[in-house]
Amino acid sequence: MELAYDGTNYHGWQRQPQSITVQEVLEDGLNKMLREKVAIQGAGRTDAGVHAACMVAHFVYGGEIDLEHLVYRMNRWLPKDIAVYNVKPVTEKAHARFHATKRSYEYHFLLRPDPFQIQQAYVLFRKPDFELMQQAASILLEYKDFECFSRTNTDVNTFICDLTEAHFEFKEHKIIFHITANRFLRNMVRAIVGTLLDIGYCKKKVEDMHEIIASKNRSNAGASAPAGGLFLTKIHYPEELFL
Repeated sequence: MELAYDGTNYHGWQRQPQSITVQEVLEDGLNKMLREKVAIQGAGRTDAGVHAACMVAHFVYGGEIDLEHLVYRMNRWLPKDIAVYNVKPVTEKAHARFHATKRSYEYHFLLRPDPFQIQQAYVLFRKPDFELMQQAASILLEYKDFECFSRTNTDVNTFICDLTEAHFEFKEHKIIFHITANRFLRNMVRAIVGTLLDIGYCKKKVEDMHEIIASKNRSNAGASAPAGGLFLTKIHYPEELFL
């Protein structure tokens, strides 16, 4: 299942006991459409308030199904801030999370308030030095261990990530930070963006990025940037998974 959502009204992707999440809404819809209890597995877990222009999830269903009609019915039923784009058959062992080879995120900044994008971007009332920020972002590509940008007390076995892209794009009053890796740690992108902003506002120096990463200490990095500016934008899979 390929889908998108505005995360403003949700407490992240993953089901939680006391909070409404994207996964819960989608599973409730599938249960109604298929008249069967269906669990979905997402490609990742976006935090509360984070958006996805492209999320992928898989579910197992053994009955006959008209996929195009399922997409139509789901979109008629879902709230307006969640949309299903496509449902495709895959091999029996295909897994949305474990078979993903690359993931891409964008972080959106606005250099002036915009009432039409206020929930999907971080407004910077003072312009930072983006040239310094780009220099610091390029340093990220020299490293693999990003424990310093990971949420503390997380349950991962490794902090190793293979980053292949980290750069800024300029569109008039909107600035977009692009970052791609084979995997990301929890809160990693927002912690990186917060650290880059510290450098852009001269609270830290470009060369401090080396020391921050080497320290493996979250407290040495910057505060996490607000969730509303972050988008999951693309997930890559091997072609042989699709039927």
